[in-house]
Amino acid sequence: MSLSRLASLIVKELLSYLRDPKSRISLIAPPLLQLLIFSFAATLDVRNVDLAILDQDGGKWSQEIIARVGAASFVDELLPVHRPQDLEDLVDRRRALAGLRFPADFSRDVAAGRPARVQVLVDGRRANAGQIALQDLTAITAGLGAEIADSRAAAANAPTSSAGVPQVVVRHWFNPNLIYQWFVVPSLVGILAMFLSLVVTALSIARERELGTFDQLLVSPVKPLEIIVGKTVPALLIGTVMASLMVAAGVFVFRIPFTGSLSLLFLSLMLFILSVVGIGLTVSSICQTQQQAILGSFTIAIPVILMSGFATPVENMPVWLQVVAQASPLKHFLIIVQGSFLKALPPSDVFANAWPLAVIAAFTLTLATVVVQRRLQ
Repeated sequence: MSLSRLASLIVKELLSYLRDPKSRISLIAPPLLQLLIFSFAATLDVRNVDLAILDQDGGKWSQEIIARVGAASFVDELLPVHRPQDLEDLVDRRRALAGLRFPADFSRDVAAGRPARVQVLVDGRRANAGQIALQDLTAITAGLGAEIADSRAAAANAPTSSAGVPQVVVRHWFNPNLIYQWFVVPSLVGILAMFLSLVVTALSIARERELGTFDQLLVSPVKPLEIIVGKTVPALLIGTVMASLMVAAGVFVFRIPFTGSLSLLFLSLMLFILSVVGIGLTVSSICQTQQQAILGSFTIAIPVILMSGFATPVENMPVWLQVVAQASPLKHFLIIVQGSFLKALPPSDVFANAWPLAVIAAFTLTLATVVVQRRLQ
C-alpha cells in the first residue's frame, strides 16, 4: 500500500465534498435540522387529548372524577354529551380519543361502598395513545378510590380498608420525569449518523461512475484496498464530526445529562461508522447511478432501524428476528449511546456491545473490498 497514493485518494474524496457548496450544506444542515425536528416530533407522549363525557349520574363523585380528569395535564378539552350515540359519534369521527360514561347509579354505589364502574370507550385506531390515556384515567380513578377508602377508615376510627394489600410505589431510574427527549435524542445521534455515513459512502463510487472518473481508477495502479481506505477515512471523519455536534446538541441544547465515558462512546462511534461505511461502499460499488445508490441505502437503512430497538423492543420480536437483529450495527450502538447518556454504562457493558460492532465492521469492509476488486477486474 502506497501512503502517497492513499493520502491523495483521501484528499481527493474530502475535496469532492468540501469544495462544492451544495455538498457542504447537504452534509451539515439536514442532520442538524432533522435532530431538532425529530426530537420534538418523534414522541410517544400523549398530550392535548379531547375526551367525551356522558354523565348520566350527575352526582358528587362523578363530578369529582370529571373535575380531576379535566385538570389532568394530558387533557385539552372535555366534550359533554347527553346520549350514548353522541359519545360514540365523537370517538368515531376522531373528535375525541376516548369517552367516559358514568351510569345513573354511580354516585349511589360509591356512597354505599359498592363497586362503582365507569365505562371508557377508547379509539382503537389510535391504539398506543388510547392505551396511555386509559392508564392515566385509571390512575385518576384509582387515586380517588384510595382517598375515599382512607377517609372512611378515618371516620370509622379503623384501619384503612386497603391495609394488608401490597402498595406499588413506582420509581423511574435514569429518567425520573420520563422526559421522552432523553430517549429520542441519543437514539437520533445513532440513526442520523448512520444515514449520513451510509449515503456519503453509497454515493462515492456511484458518483465517480457518473462523472467518468471511475474509469481512471481502472487504469491506475491503485489497489482495491487503497480505494476502500481512501473512501472510508473521509466518511469516518465526516460521520464522527457530525455525530459529535449532535452529542453536543443533546448535552447543551436539550440539557440531557451525560453520565458515561466520552472516550468509550467515541471509540464505539468509530466502530459503528466503520460498519456502516462497509455497507455503503458495497452498495455504491454495485449501483451504476447515484439514484440507485440512494434507493439502495434506504432499502437497507429502514430494516436496520426497525430491528434496532428504537421503535419497538427487540425482545418483543420473534426469536428468529431477534437473531437477525444481532447483525444490525445500530442495535448495538443504541445500547451504548443511550447508556452513556443516562446510566453511566460500565466499560464491561460497552465492550459487550462494541465487539459485535468490530465484527460487523470487519465483515462489511472485507465484503466491500472483495466487491470493489471484482469491479476493477
